[in-house]
Amino acid sequence: MVKKIILDTDPGIDDAMAIIFAEASPDIELTALTTVFGNATIENSTRNALYLKQKYQLKADVVQGAAKPFLRAPVGATTVVHGEKGLGNIEAPEHLEVEADSRPAYQYIIDALTAEPGEITLVAVGPLTNLALALEAEPEIVNLVKEVVVMGGAFGESGHRGNVSPYAEANIYDDPHAADRVFSADWPVAIIGLDVTEESFFSSEYLDQLRDDAGEVGQFIWDVSRYYLKFYSQRVGLQGCHVHDPSAIAYVIDPQLFTMRRGPVRVVTEGPAAGYTIQKFDQRNYMHDEWSGGAQLVGVKVHSESLLELYRQTVISFSQSR
Repeated sequence: MVKKIILDTDPGIDDAMAIIFAEASPDIELTALTTVFGNATIENSTRNALYLKQKYQLKADVVQGAAKPFLRAPVGATTVVHGEKGLGNIEAPEHLEVEADSRPAYQYIIDALTAEPGEITLVAVGPLTNLALALEAEPEIVNLVKEVVVMGGAFGESGHRGNVSPYAEANIYDDPHAADRVFSADWPVAIIGLDVTEESFFSSEYLDQLRDDAGEVGQFIWDVSRYYLKFYSQRVGLQGCHVHDPSAIAYVIDPQLFTMRRGPVRVVTEGPAAGYTIQKFDQRNYMHDEWSGGAQLVGVKVHSESLLELYRQTVISFSQSR
């Protein structure tokens, strides 16, 4: 069964990899890209989304979203990882033939869920500000969404705790108040965090082979990854990159790739541990317990080889069909 998704994104190198994956998959109908600040400014995020829409003839709407966090002061675009404009060494043209929808992203999300109740999965691979704004404006959307899938957070499984602070993952750190609202809301949430995304790895050899086997699409993924791999090599000491945002798309396509743990999740919103995601996964009753609402799913294990093969074959088939 084909799954309709709205992809909330801050393109972003791995976002571009995820957008192509979603468009390429026969199991997904990509209905919209709602943009958010994060890896790049909101202007660059939106331009990059429009560039990908034009380049790959996406039917998906592009809708500009939040330029800053829900409450906290902005921490700035992640230029050290994604480059000055968000796509590494590739720069989207200043003028494009496609335009963004006139609505703000949060309103687009509300309108789409209202029009098709129970049909749309929200997949968020950036800060969760647009989703939090949608919840604030129309709380009833918790009953209209099919599922919410989030790439974000870190829960300490296999030693994965944080990538921008000792205990915070970047998407959650950028807007912890929004994340806490989204994770505390009464809707089904699956969280694909560093616990699993850092267990999968696009090696330099893998990307070289994808370039050779997937035509122009593989070449673009290889080109856009150059800046990313330079960061990983110089700052992390790895010859390749973790599979962050594409892992959320993989979950939508095949949840069986992941082992999930159920339990409510909260986010630390202030202080040196801001962005720290915590899951209560025992059944104990506590005297003081603000984890009582919700029963989110958190990814704790992944079949990495199967995920990598799914990505590879999906992109190759997409390239051959063009």
